[in-house]
Amino acid sequence: MKKNIIIFFTTIIFLAFSNYLLFAGNDDFFFDKKTIKTVEKKYGLFAKNRLLALTKLMNSLKNAPEMEKILKINNFFNQVPYQSDLKTWGVNDYWATMLEFLGKDRGDCEEYATSKYFMLKELGVPTQKMYISYVKATKQKIAHMVLTYFETPKSIPLVLDNYNKRVLPATQRPDLIPIYSFNGDALYLAKQQGLGKKVPSGVAKNKKWTKLLQDIKRNKI
Repeated sequence: MKKNIIIFFTTIIFLAFSNYLLFAGNDDFFFDKKTIKTVEKKYGLFAKNRLLALTKLMNSLKNAPEMEKILKINNFFNQVPYQSDLKTWGVNDYWATMLEFLGKDRGDCEEYATSKYFMLKELGVPTQKMYISYVKATKQKIAHMVLTYFETPKSIPLVLDNYNKRVLPATQRPDLIPIYSFNGDALYLAKQQGLGKKVPSGVAKNKKWTKLLQDIKRNKI
């Protein structure tokens, strides 16, 4: 990620992962056969098995308590090794789809945060409780992205991070200085222990985010 990134964008409704993750008549989750075959052909057997493992996990969590969903989805994606966009994709800042992320078996902070968000959304966690948050990671001295979860609007958020893999309250993460938080409904100027001031819509679009949504819609692998 670019260190000096500043994010503004208009209100965008999140696109569902309907091209990836389908519902059978009994409400089971599954990836369509074409997607699985394409992933295996492009990335290999390990990537295919990752999709099958995710499918199994998603089905096991359908009726689980919300916190169990949070912890297990966080753990699943944190198993993917971290690697910079430059090493993985040959560019400084690339937002990969979840299928690219799991296929390459490498990613940086955007992939962890967005993949966790979308899968928790598929599991029924309300989007009003989840925000993708830009922060400054003081230990690494870089801009960083995490997923934050608010049990209630006034709760101190929990942080789902790929650096520190434990799900901890924001008050126990003094190494993260918040900058912006957003979801499919709004963008906020972040404050230390939760959401801050809402930024009016119609400012400017986040081109990286917009492109990611387009890539998801066309099932980019």
